[in-house]
Amino acid sequence: MARYLAQIVVMGVQVVGRAFARALRQEFAASKAAAEARGRSGQQSAAATTISGMSLQEAQQILNVSTLSPEEIQQSYEHLFKVNDKTVGGSFYLQSKVVRAKERLVDELGFQKQDGPPSQDQQQQRPNPET
Repeated sequence: MARYLAQIVVMGVQVVGRAFARALRQEFAASKAAAEARGRSGQQSAAATTISGMSLQEAQQILNVSTLSPEEIQQSYEHLFKVNDKTVGGSFYLQSKVVRAKERLVDELGFQKQDGPPSQDQQQQRPNPET
């Protein structure tokens, strides 16, 4: 009886182990495909985050912009820069954060213009993560 129970346990562990290994391979393949899809722009964006010390999301929050449009960024920048001017009782620290946020967003716009939108071929090559 104990022998059969041990065989059942061993077989169960093997089945679960194979399923886990297959899921891990699929996740690794999907992650690799996503990294390749991000390509150079992702690397440049990460480098800009490291250099500026500010992530893209943080810069968007500081300037209170949801999309990366040059007009919206400039308008928000000018308003926040004036409001935080030291001569009108503002904070130099906040003003410098506004400047750095604008620089970060302008850098990101430059990266996006270099890469351009993905072509139809690139979009079709992306694997379906649910398979």
